[in-house]
Amino acid sequence: MKYQKLGNSNIEVSQVSLGTWGLGGGSVWTDHNSSLKDTELLLDVCKEHGINYIDTAPVYGTGESEILLGKALKTRRNDFVLQTKCSLNWRNDGGNFHYSRDGYTVNNDTSYDAIIRDVDDSLLRMDTEWIDSIIVHYVCKDWDVSETVSALEHLKKQGKIRTYGLSNSQPSDLEEYQKYGDVSLVQEFFSILSPFHGRDYFPVCEKYNTVFQVYGVLEEGFLTGPDFLKQKYQASDIRSRIPWVQQQYRQPLLNAFDAWKPLCEKYHCSYANLVEAWALHESASLNLLVGMRKENSVKDTVNVCNITLTDDECKFMEDSVKNIQVEVLDK
Repeated sequence: MKYQKLGNSNIEVSQVSLGTWGLGGGSVWTDHNSSLKDTELLLDVCKEHGINYIDTAPVYGTGESEILLGKALKTRRNDFVLQTKCSLNWRNDGGNFHYSRDGYTVNNDTSYDAIIRDVDDSLLRMDTEWIDSIIVHYVCKDWDVSETVSALEHLKKQGKIRTYGLSNSQPSDLEEYQKYGDVSLVQEFFSILSPFHGRDYFPVCEKYNTVFQVYGVLEEGFLTGPDFLKQKYQASDIRSRIPWVQQQYRQPLLNAFDAWKPLCEKYHCSYANLVEAWALHESASLNLLVGMRKENSVKDTVNVCNITLTDDECKFMEDSVKNIQVEVLDK
């Protein structure tokens, strides 16, 4: 495993990090319900393979992911760097409507009081004394950035958080936040099928020594191989709502897998490893956030650390999907 510092902090994290959106279950992830035993095993396997960085959020299963992780981390807390998020809540005490799901109305609120309350709520749900990294889940223009950063800096002084970052943001947002504080990372969507946002962001991250933590690199599984395209999901499931389920993308994706097969054979790796390696080739500051719920997924994912693609191979891979790349993805 390779490691990197979170921005200008002294926090050292694995280049591959564990995403836990799926642990929350609910109507967004309908094919698997994780138990405490499953989660404990998952964390043990992550530790065995050098993954020390975990990402979650209050709204993943409306608290369920945080609660499950908190229980599983009870005897493992010092083994992991724990990251969760703020701004999205279902307290019905203010903010802007974001969505309704599973009987809850979730609002987005980046005011000082909301940020403080969000962190306190997460500390209680996860039964921990501190959160290593807190992410503003959705940047919002309705509250001054200075107010949001003031709350984050106050939480740092209290020892409740160690550092902070942004998600679902733009390069201009990072520029604005940097006027008032020090953002360690941005967590943004990036994949070979939708690379444009990341490429706009990379120069600004380099300017501030900010880590670019990528999510969605496997397109919710659609880039793990041709067999995934055969699966069907309920209408509420995230995997039923992205472009790659549509018929016009199916054959081009199958063609891309055929084109990439010799590279998989050359590097003795999975299709997932190949597209993960492509992403890591894009930026030296990149951190790879991958949703994993099973032991075999962890073992496969960490193999990416053994793969270094050439410039020509990366270009070949992207050329194979140029005709189906999407500028903006709304999940």
